[in-house]
This record gives sequence, C-alpha cells and structure tokens, in this order.
Amino acid sequence: MPNPYAAAGVDTAAGDLAVELMKSAVAATHNASVLGGVGGFAGLYDVSSLKSYEHPLLATSTDGVGTKVAIAQAIDKHDTIGQDLVGMVVDDIVVVGAKPLFMTDYIACGRVVPERIADIVAGIARGCAETGTALVGGETAEHPGLLGPDDYDVAGAAVGAVEAGSVLGADRVQDGDVVVAIASSGLHSNGYSLVRHILSSRGVGYTDSLPELGGLVGEALLEPTRLYTSPLLSLIEAHPGAVHSLSHVTGGGIAANLARVLPVGSWVEVDRSAWEPLPVFRVLAEMAGTPIEDTEGTWNLGVGMFAVVSAAAASDVIASLGAAGLASWSVGTISTSARDLEGFEQGAKGVDGGAVRLVGAYAS
Repeated sequence: MPNPYAAAGVDTAAGDLAVELMKSAVAATHNASVLGGVGGFAGLYDVSSLKSYEHPLLATSTDGVGTKVAIAQAIDKHDTIGQDLVGMVVDDIVVVGAKPLFMTDYIACGRVVPERIADIVAGIARGCAETGTALVGGETAEHPGLLGPDDYDVAGAAVGAVEAGSVLGADRVQDGDVVVAIASSGLHSNGYSLVRHILSSRGVGYTDSLPELGGLVGEALLEPTRLYTSPLLSLIEAHPGAVHSLSHVTGGGIAANLARVLPVGSWVEVDRSAWEPLPVFRVLAEMAGTPIEDTEGTWNLGVGMFAVVSAAAASDVIASLGAAGLASWSVGTISTSARDLEGFEQGAKGVDGGAVRLVGAYAS
C-alpha cells in the first residue's frame, strides 16, 4: 500500500537508515552516566555524581552555526560542521567554569540523505568526545517544501555543571588583571553572511582556488571551530583562583564579547600589535576593500577566547595553554581608574559590563 507520507515528500525509511549510520559515532560519546542508548524518546543522564558538589549549579547553552552551513552545502562537505556546532554550544558553557555533561542536536533538512546526516552527526560526536560531552539525543526533521532538497540547518543544546563557589564572571575581575588572548583556528562560525556577501560581490566561487588561502576557498572557509573546553577546564584546575573570567569571541566580535565579562567601571585597551590576524581575515578584508579594523565587530580576527587572569599567574597561564597546544598572549591590563571612555565599547547583549577598545595597529 502506498505510503501517503512518502508521497508528501517525507522518507521515514531514509530517516531510519540515517540513525543506523550514526549510532556507533553517538555511542562512542557515552559514558557510565548515560542510560538507554540511542533511539529513545528522551535521553537519560545519571547526575548522582553531583552529590559530591557542595552547591551544584547547572549551566546550559543553545546555538547553531549560522550560514556556514551554506558553504558546506555548496561544496558537499558535511563532516566538519558538527564540530562547529559543539564549539558554539559547549564552549559557551565553559565560560562560566562549568564542565559539560551532555548535549542534544537538531537537524532540519529538505530531504534526508542518510550519508549526509551521518556525516553531520559524526562531526558532532567527535566534538562531543573531545570535550567530554555525552551526545544523548537528537532529532532529524524533514521539511519538504519549506527547505530545498539539499538544504539543512543544525542547532544544539548542552548542559553542564559547576560548583556555585567556582563560577567565573565579571565579579571576580580585579584592577590589574591581565587579559590573555587565546588563538582561534579561523572564522569559527560567525560572520559568514558577510563572508558570502564579499565573495559574491567579487565573483569568487567556493570551488575556486586562492593560493593565499592555501587552496580551495570553500575548504578554507570550513576550517572547523577550535574546541577550548578541555584545555580550559584543565587550566582552571591546575591554577586555582587564577582565572577570573572567560569570554568566547562569537557574534558581536572582539570588544563587545570581552566587555560582557568585565565589571562595570573597569576598562581595558586591547593592543592590536600583540598579534597578527590569520590570512583568511586579511584576504577577505582586502576583497571587501575595507580596513581590517572595520571587521572587528564581526570576526574574531584570530582570537577565539579571552581569559582574564590574575597578574601574578599570567605567565603561567600562557605557558600552560601553550603546553596544551593553544597559542596565547597578553593583550592588555584591566584598570578601574577614572578616565574618559569615549570610543570604548561598553557592555553588550543586554549586559552592563566593562569598557573595551582596541588600539594600535595589527602586527604583520
């Protein structure tokens, strides 16, 4: 008997095959706290380990990867976008000092292509495994007529835990603290609408080759988001009390994201000469015919995270991050002295935070 749902464009058999193809990758993220396995209506996670906390707090975050998926779709490469999703979601949790526990994902598509869905989820699973996060559930929804046959979008949510007395934030930041920049791997998952506009206006395709980007444009732009969770948690544990706040440089750019984790009344001038933006940022700015400084509110320009740390521990923090494979460097010192803050970015996204401005010229 014909399946009326299939006639409407929804292939449940393809969805079942996609689940079969992704099961082993998802299961590899599970630990003893995960109950039930893959395929249930809800994921179950045993939180009895939180009994060892004096005052446990749950931290949660949700996000997507924006229009970066358009590039993955354009060059039919889907095995890295999942890591981007983990970075955008889980690395927001570590900002408050929380250890991630579990994550769920959601994929909406115009047509289920099992191998494509499995590639996306395999990338999510790899990112979860790297950050110590159990992937306990997800959903793949087929939306024919709403999305094109090869269109899809991804989103996710994660939950972590932190001791109440160990929450990182602006209230810990002090006069004289050092702002340490931690290197990004590239664009991460922000500002891709601008990227796509620039390339379109210059007639550059994703399958074109640009030597200054090291090869194909699309592949360079799909460089996966660096995952900071595990090394940052190790840093916090190895240097108790040294890390006062963390900032994930995502939407809003450099100054705005740093200002969110500084206390009202504090300010810092971030020294551009302390680092050289990655080639991808310079190439795109040159294509756009705009100074690279004009993109600071959109792209991370080579800084994926900021750590605000005690002055006494700054050199040890930088050394520890380097040993973990994360290049980092000092970019400024927090001050609470009175001064004219004209030209500074003050707070962001509804947060009445500190004041930040970038000064000087980038290294080259």
